[in-house]
Amino acid sequence: MMDISRFPGIENAPEPGTCVRLERPEPGLAILIMDPPHRSFPVLDAPMLRDIDAALTELEADTSITGIVLTGRRADRFLAGADVEAIATVTDPGIVRDAVLMVHELFGRLESMRARTIAAVGGPVPGGAFEISLACDAIVATDDKKTRIGLPETQLGIIPGWGGSHRLPKRVGVPTALDAILTGRLYPAKKAKRLGMVDRLTKKEYLVRVASDMAMGRERLRRRSRGWKTWMVDRNPLARFVISNQATKQIDRKAHGNYPAPYRALDIVLNAPSKTRQEAARIEAEGTVELVTGKVCKNLVSIYFASEAAKKAAQFADGSAPPRMRAGAVVGGGVMGAGIASLIADRGLHVRLFDLSQSALDAATITHRKDVDKKRKRRRYQPHEANRAIDRLEVSLSIGAIAAADVAVEAVAEVLEVKHKVLGQLAQEMADDAILCTNTSSLSVTAMQAGTPNPERVVGMHFFNPVKQMPLVEIVRGEQTSDETVTKIAALSVALGKTPVVTRDVPGFLVNRLLGPYLDEAVRLFVEGISPLRVDRLMVRFGMPMGPFTLLDEVGLDIAAHAAKSLHEGYGERMAPTEALLGMMGPDRLGKKSGAGFYDHRRKGRARKGAPMLMEDLSGYQSSSRAMRMSDVEIVERVVLAMVGEGARAFEDRVVATPAEFDLATVFGTGFAPFRGGLLKYVDSVGAGNICERMDAHRAMADVAERGAAAERFEPAEILRRLAGDGGTFHGLTDSSA
Repeated sequence: MMDISRFPGIENAPEPGTCVRLERPEPGLAILIMDPPHRSFPVLDAPMLRDIDAALTELEADTSITGIVLTGRRADRFLAGADVEAIATVTDPGIVRDAVLMVHELFGRLESMRARTIAAVGGPVPGGAFEISLACDAIVATDDKKTRIGLPETQLGIIPGWGGSHRLPKRVGVPTALDAILTGRLYPAKKAKRLGMVDRLTKKEYLVRVASDMAMGRERLRRRSRGWKTWMVDRNPLARFVISNQATKQIDRKAHGNYPAPYRALDIVLNAPSKTRQEAARIEAEGTVELVTGKVCKNLVSIYFASEAAKKAAQFADGSAPPRMRAGAVVGGGVMGAGIASLIADRGLHVRLFDLSQSALDAATITHRKDVDKKRKRRRYQPHEANRAIDRLEVSLSIGAIAAADVAVEAVAEVLEVKHKVLGQLAQEMADDAILCTNTSSLSVTAMQAGTPNPERVVGMHFFNPVKQMPLVEIVRGEQTSDETVTKIAALSVALGKTPVVTRDVPGFLVNRLLGPYLDEAVRLFVEGISPLRVDRLMVRFGMPMGPFTLLDEVGLDIAAHAAKSLHEGYGERMAPTEALLGMMGPDRLGKKSGAGFYDHRRKGRARKGAPMLMEDLSGYQSSSRAMRMSDVEIVERVVLAMVGEGARAFEDRVVATPAEFDLATVFGTGFAPFRGGLLKYVDSVGAGNICERMDAHRAMADVAERGAAAERFEPAEILRRLAGDGGTFHGLTDSSA
């Protein structure tokens, strides 16, 4: 029996033999059902691996067995992959190495079984679940929308270390395997079949029967041929060199050397065709040990767990889920309103979009149709599904036409009086229990509740631009917002494919409160002589998805200026913005939407490869060149520490409940480097003492010191000083010590 005594996560392991059931429905056939008593969804944790080992030992000894089917307790619940909780906790390289090699040996035994082995899979089949399937002779998958198959390990900072890095290339060829592993995609069943990742599709009610027929030889295995071209590519050193060069460039553009997993995966996959099973096991084990015990993996896993925990906000206290909403309404047909309405329709709810402008409604309709058509062309929609998605979005000039909606989201002008008036109209038109949401980015939800009938149903639902791409929704609880309202909107957010984070009703909430000083410091550096291109490049290298000036152009200079004004009014002089942004603005210079901002979005082409084109008149807005003496390190520190300083104050204000939620919001909302684990994780890794020292140094610099009261931005918050004094961390704080 496999020795799991050193494996993490075995403290409450069930008794041996309880995680796997062996059924023998006919002579010669064994069905191995993974059905652990301690998990609602089977996972390849230590007890499961132990019991699979015991089951294989029994089957190896039974010479009457000619076919074996591996499946889960249900057709749509095969396996959820490896035990991510164990990955999060293990730090001993020896334990990781032993575990990987033991699993390799186990899967190797499965691959070498005398009997024909068929994996019958359905539902999510990620990572380890797909890897154990690859060790079987064939894979049968359910043909429905719930089935998703792939190797997402690089998204968690690791590699497919249980055989996926060498078995998948041998099955589908190096190029296809590389794309699957480096992107971490979970493919729908039909796409997986086209790529050769599975061998047969069937309806879920026939899954085990079809797999049994294949295992017993009653149905012939028809595996997709890789073809001679694929074989030649895999074995050709020149082809591998070209693939390696191109893939490395692609990884560099996204990872910037900050994520080691894709680079390690690339090397293993390229060499997989020439390696034996034993050699591949050793190489995968070495790579897994290095990555699993590294900081990047731990930080990415922490973000993963935080995102999963955030979804619990979509459940009532008793664990039940709110009823699914049937229809929604959106007021305001601008960029945000149109995007929200399109998202709701895309996710299966009927939605009516209201605006006073017919042209705005027409533009929203056209954009929605184009988006659906793109998905249809990419086969994410069948033609009839695409037509239904288009039909689910209706538009109207009359607000009275939205009375039947369960929820309404206003996305009108960022003016309190206007938003308050719209919410009052919605309250009159809609049912008393309908939820009224504001998409405000900075205004007080509590102020909007005043005078609104049933104020407990008024809540902030702050989406980010672009709506369909940004994963975060800030759910802003006003003083009178009920727990039921928060839960229902959290559930709606999850249904829309978003991650909800509940925040207090403070100016800027959390994300914009942090972005305000970050962007302002970048603009101040520009005024003092630093090129926007230089700052953007440095921050992308730091790990941000885009630099601050690219972000300003994307958001809109007018929107950024309005948010900065709100923050200044809410927090005083430490949030005082530079006047430079206002001096640049004009109707033709609002950023990407007007074609010009810090960058010229009207001209096609690039100044040089990889470099966007700056506006030619930027030097006219620079008042000096003294910041040019700052080093790259000092420039990065200046903008990051501005965010860190305000982040510490926001944590003191308990804008969100936990450090994990705080970090999740900074990664999904501000784009803070995921590999760093979020803003507070970053502070913990650098050390509060070092952070305080660097903030004090920047506050003493001439350009900051001369700001007077505004220099308070770089005065470390009390909690930072306290953590620096006792050597503590944000993530080590308890509720009482926070």
